[in-house]
Amino acid sequence: MTQTHYKEIRLILGDQLNANHSWFKTKQENVLYIIAELHQEMHYTKHHIQKIQCFFAAMERFASALSQAGHEVLHLTLDDTQSFDSLANLIKYYVQHFNAQRFSYQLADEFRLREQMSSLDLGDVAVSGYDSEHFMLGFEELSDYFQADKHHTMEQFYRKMRKRFNVLMDNGKPLSEQWNFDKDNRNKLKPQDIELVPPPLCFENDVSAINDRIERHQITTIGNSGDTLLWPVTRKQALQLLDHFCAHLLPLFGTFQDAMTCQTDSKWSLYHSRLSFVLNAKILHPLQVINAAVEAYHESNGGITLAQVEGFVRQILGWREYVRGIYWANMPNYATRNTLHAQRSLPAFFWNAKTKMKCLEQAIGQSLDYGYAHHIQRLMITGNFCLLLGVHPDEVDAWYLGIYVDAIEWVEMPNTRGMSQFADGGIIATKPYCGGGNYVNKMSDYCKNCHYKVSEKTSPSSCPMNSLYWHFMDRHRDKFGNNHRIGMIYRNWDKQSDEARQAVLDRAQWCIDNVESL
Repeated sequence: MTQTHYKEIRLILGDQLNANHSWFKTKQENVLYIIAELHQEMHYTKHHIQKIQCFFAAMERFASALSQAGHEVLHLTLDDTQSFDSLANLIKYYVQHFNAQRFSYQLADEFRLREQMSSLDLGDVAVSGYDSEHFMLGFEELSDYFQADKHHTMEQFYRKMRKRFNVLMDNGKPLSEQWNFDKDNRNKLKPQDIELVPPPLCFENDVSAINDRIERHQITTIGNSGDTLLWPVTRKQALQLLDHFCAHLLPLFGTFQDAMTCQTDSKWSLYHSRLSFVLNAKILHPLQVINAAVEAYHESNGGITLAQVEGFVRQILGWREYVRGIYWANMPNYATRNTLHAQRSLPAFFWNAKTKMKCLEQAIGQSLDYGYAHHIQRLMITGNFCLLLGVHPDEVDAWYLGIYVDAIEWVEMPNTRGMSQFADGGIIATKPYCGGGNYVNKMSDYCKNCHYKVSEKTSPSSCPMNSLYWHFMDRHRDKFGNNHRIGMIYRNWDKQSDEARQAVLDRAQWCIDNVESL
């Protein structure tokens, strides 16, 4: 920084690290970019330490890259911002300090931050908001696809997106005339399969200075970490991870994308890309990632099947854009939805993985170690347990928002409160996504060495998921009894004797009352 006065100040948030944004196409005279580590962002939930490291390291590297490209950049650490209790006060100070005539920002993707920016009062200083230029759908287009309080089928949205962006299409039709290969993507990993899983590509980013700041400012964190960070925090590293995924993981991604296993000490991310952080921080553009995967498919000469790449494309072009649309169509009311009136507290073992239930021990333990778990671990292990137990969605939201390195509210909340907890009453899902131990056993080897027996429902050694599942279905029969997708479940339940049903419910109630000892 070489000047004391700037005509314009532009703010870049920690999830707006888009080097291809039009702001940076040419060097602007008398323009200062501010990238700041904010104390207010450290306290709205309890974050995994690796999540903070990811964002702070990426912000620092992005500021350095902008500076090297000739832009004027002010990178503020927690040391520099400790006197500001809010983003608004920080902005007011620096606008006045540099006598700026204009303040510009990119529209935030979290409702909370967008409200802060829209209510910003800088007196005579002009304030302008710009699109982040990241998502496939512009913000102004979302209302064309999504309306508040209305269920929108993801599959139909996904097909529209495929057509619009001409992804995996041939003359207006899907390749092989099949839109979705989800039924081909539900394979369990066998022992011989696990041996073939490539180890994850990890980086060694020095975050010791960030750790010092976190400790110095007494930021409360969760999870485990060291002085090096394995996640990508630069565009170069992000592209390396994308290339690694396309070359080594995409060939079997679809086949095993729902699989789970205990045998993951050196292969903990299986065939997943782990690109969600660099996507959500906008280091990579979603279309860039999609195009790379599709190109790898076309160039593989059959080494990558259509089922593999379609499953990956569906996650980004379909699901990622879909949950963003749901979020913005329904906020702020979405954040308070609790259709099932869940009121229980999150068990203490969600913070330390100390439970005898192997599936939860594995999923939570991995989350604490790496700030990561794949979508089925999140949906059908931790999320499923919270749903069956009846944990208040506020507590579930806070845990998911804090523990994962890729968690930003626009993507976390619809996945958690909607898809996982059915708290939105069906805006996303047409039925609750829940299951007993049988599902876990079908998709993993978790049950093999578990303290509990997945084949039992009522004994003291029976899998808690089994009885909790039926307890959940029984207590919410008024809501789901007429749901055509799950009517058979209730018919099976009704076939049991009164004594058999009561024994299951009694076991479930014991598990609820003694959840901390499970």
